[in-house]
Amino acid sequence: MADIFDVIADGTRREILRILLDRSAGGEHGTSVSQIVQELGASQPTVSKHLKVLRDAHLVTVREEGQHRFYSLSAGPLDEVDDWLLPFLDDGSAGEIDRDGAPLPDTAAHAADVVGRAAASAKHALESALRKFPGR
Repeated sequence: MADIFDVIADGTRREILRILLDRSAGGEHGTSVSQIVQELGASQPTVSKHLKVLRDAHLVTVREEGQHRFYSLSAGPLDEVDDWLLPFLDDGSAGEIDRDGAPLPDTAAHAADVVGRAAASAKHALESALRKFPGR
């Protein structure tokens, strides 16, 4: 399997993933190749080539109906990217400013940072778990 970072390094593939994400958020259960071609303004062979790479990386699933193929996002492999990025999001910004413009004491800034990270981690865990249930 290709390295996930190599797969998402390509802008066209990232745009295809965005299209699939937007359409699934809109309640669609699959997007045809022709719909992707139309939204991207790319040729059908180009889109098909990129969809094959995404399929091989398990980032998309395909459902066949007759001669038509419908693609859906399968974001599970992106957890590897998320896990890799998390340590870089710690900017060590103790002493942040509160709403009144006064600097927060280091203990309060640390507590806010811990609570924010815990909430982000819980959100990530929940989203990852929900992705594993089909038909969501």
